[in-house]
Amino acid sequence: MPEYRISEAAALLGVSDDTVRRWGEHGRLTLRRGANGMRVVDGTDLVALMAEVGSGAALAEAFPLARASARNRFVGLVTRVQRDGVMAQVDLQAGPFRVVSLMSREAADDLGLEPGMLAAASVKATNVTIELPPGSEG
Repeated sequence: MPEYRISEAAALLGVSDDTVRRWGEHGRLTLRRGANGMRVVDGTDLVALMAEVGSGAALAEAFPLARASARNRFVGLVTRVQRDGVMAQVDLQAGPFRVVSLMSREAADDLGLEPGMLAAASVKATNVTIELPPGSEG
């Protein structure tokens, strides 16, 4: 199971390291000792909190991944991988945003995707719509 140091968990949640420590002390997060003796958080434990409090603003800077031409990148944690015979659906929680990708099962297996893993969704589309909430002035 993927695990993250306190500083990494803080970056994923968009809060300070001290906030993560306090949440651990108060039971909002489960902190445990990793193999190296440092306190860590399991990736699956971060998913619910990311949807609640994560801003996603500094994730790409805190967790640099491969460079790519796509400019619309969402760094977050895999929350679910649903595989069938040929295809897989992968859900990613990037701050308050849920991103869903449909890919071949082979691709999901090659990447070893599982809940709690750090990943980035790159979105490259020919048609993107922008909507304003009702009553907004444009």
